[in-house]
Amino acid sequence: HVQLVESGGGSVQAGGSLRVSCALSGDTTSGYCMGWFRQAPGKEREGIASISKVDVPTYATSVQGRFRISKDTAKNTLDLQMDSLTPDDTAMYYCAARSRLAVGTWNFFSREDYDYWGQGTQVTVS
Repeated sequence: HVQLVESGGGSVQAGGSLRVSCALSGDTTSGYCMGWFRQAPGKEREGIASISKVDVPTYATSVQGRFRISKDTAKNTLDLQMDSLTPDDTAMYYCAARSRLAVGTWNFFSREDYDYWGQGTQVTVS
């Protein structure tokens, strides 16, 4: 049974950096398409970064050039390095994984295309 647990959130000043991680248990990250989503108060959950089974990343325009998604196979984690943070990046950050059995086109930033979710980790930029 796949479980995802995020860590590494916290508070940082604008312009700073933060790294959040998502530990996957029950399987290995290499077998999954995975993504990072975030949800700010009063807003919809939005996809911001995704990575395929063969480690091809895709980024939302809002984070392109500032965030980097990666898999650490040794630790079996999905990581998100966030640089040049602004107050607009303040949100709860969630990692997600798409089922190995999923068929059809993978819409990178569509919540409906992911089957497993973590509980979230808060990032606050002031």
